[in-house]
Amino acid sequence: MAETATLSSKFQISIPKAIRTAQHWEAGLTFAFFPKGTGVLLVPVPKREELKGLARGASATEYRDRSDRF
Repeated sequence: MAETATLSSKFQISIPKAIRTAQHWEAGLTFAFFPKGTGVLLVPVPKREELKGLARGASATEYRDRSDRF
């Protein structure tokens, strides 16, 4: 069964402990909200330090754009 939460009168939702623990989420984490149909996708925003080296070795000239896709 899925975990549930109720929207408070102050428009706040508490994320169930089982979800927070499984995802290793802690207080102060920032989230981005993406509308998906009738729901919303909740994604933690990575800290700048976590992004360091992410694009290492990437070439600005050898990339694929939409016309390259099949």
